[in-house]
Amino acid sequence: MARKSSPTILQEELYPPSAAHLREGDAREDIDDARLLDLDADEESPFLRGQKRVSARRSTLPKKTANNLLWAAVAAGAICIAGLGAAWLYHYGEHSWRFRVESSDNIEVTGMQNVSKSQIMEVMGSDIGRNIFFIPLAQQKAQLEQIPWVESASVMRFVPNRLKVEIHERTPVAFARVGPRMSLIDAGGTLMELTPKHKYSFPVILGMNAGEPLSTRAPRMKTYAEMVRELDSSGGRYSQDLSEVDLSDLEDVKVRVNDAAGDVLVHLGSSDYLRRYKIYVTHAQGWRQQFQKLESVDLRYENQIIVNPELQRTVKTTALTPVAAKAAAAAGVKPAALVTRLPPHDRTLPKPAFELTEKKLDPKAGAVTKKAAATKPKVKKTAAKGKAAAGAKKAAQPARPVKSVVAKKSYAGSAGSKPSAAVAKTQAAQGPSQ
Repeated sequence: MARKSSPTILQEELYPPSAAHLREGDAREDIDDARLLDLDADEESPFLRGQKRVSARRSTLPKKTANNLLWAAVAAGAICIAGLGAAWLYHYGEHSWRFRVESSDNIEVTGMQNVSKSQIMEVMGSDIGRNIFFIPLAQQKAQLEQIPWVESASVMRFVPNRLKVEIHERTPVAFARVGPRMSLIDAGGTLMELTPKHKYSFPVILGMNAGEPLSTRAPRMKTYAEMVRELDSSGGRYSQDLSEVDLSDLEDVKVRVNDAAGDVLVHLGSSDYLRRYKIYVTHAQGWRQQFQKLESVDLRYENQIIVNPELQRTVKTTALTPVAAKAAAAAGVKPAALVTRLPPHDRTLPKPAFELTEKKLDPKAGAVTKKAAATKPKVKKTAAKGKAAAGAKKAAQPARPVKSVVAKKSYAGSAGSKPSAAVAKTQAAQGPSQ
């Protein structure tokens, strides 16, 4: 027997297949052949799984699209429920008495010092009885800021029925004389009414008009603030000595100094206020000794000082009413600022409100003269001779004013009768008759 050259021995050579294994292999082949039989055979083994194909119905929408639609339906349902709840809450909040502002006690106001509660309630009073959710907060805020003393305001609502108003007031920096009234003014040029709660020591600003816009007043107030800041920068507090500040001409700022020896108008120009004012403070006493009356000093020019110049550019102010003058004095306005001064070309005597004729001065004088003439004819001749002599004397002397002649002629025939008090006062003012 020939030997194999292969070093390995196959399993079949070592263990030849037995009869049992052959029978088992044949059985497996039979089973496989049975599975390959026609599935449509009538008789099938009860122990085998059904071999018929079952037809499955497929959906018209993909599975992902169906899931998305399902979630959308759920969300829509939730939104509908939330909408119904919101509608119910809105209806409840609109008609419930719990959300109505019952009285002014439900309106809290803070920050008031010069603004009165009545001014606030003129704006917020219309909200009493209204639903708190329907109060226009922005509109009420704008109306509150129209009050002169209010610089800014805020209006807030608090559930169920309470309002809170916060006021920030303006800060006055000076008095302002506008026409026949005296007011307070802030740094922006807004005019405020005087209040009896506080007393200030501000100077009075001249040159403001009632109808001018804030854009015109703002530059003037900026100049005023710059001047005050410069005068007080060295610690001298010179602004406390000023009673008036004339801002009608920004190129020539004029201040009236409240001096015990008499107030003086000082021209400071448009810059370098502190240095020029110190010149006045240093030389004021010497100028008073040199001049009979110190009324004004012009310090606008370099190396030149003009004392008592012509006040042709003085602002013509309107006299304060008695009520305004009393309120201004109570608020702290200096007495020198309460005086109404007229420029030189306007210093004319006012016309009298009424004029009395000779008959109205002494209506009984004519009757007494007629009666004396009827009873005493000799006196009449004497009076006539005296009148003739007076006429001759008058021709030799220079002519007198017509007014004096008329006053003398009125009582020539009264024959020693005493004139009335009004006529006597008139004659005393005219001088003794010759």
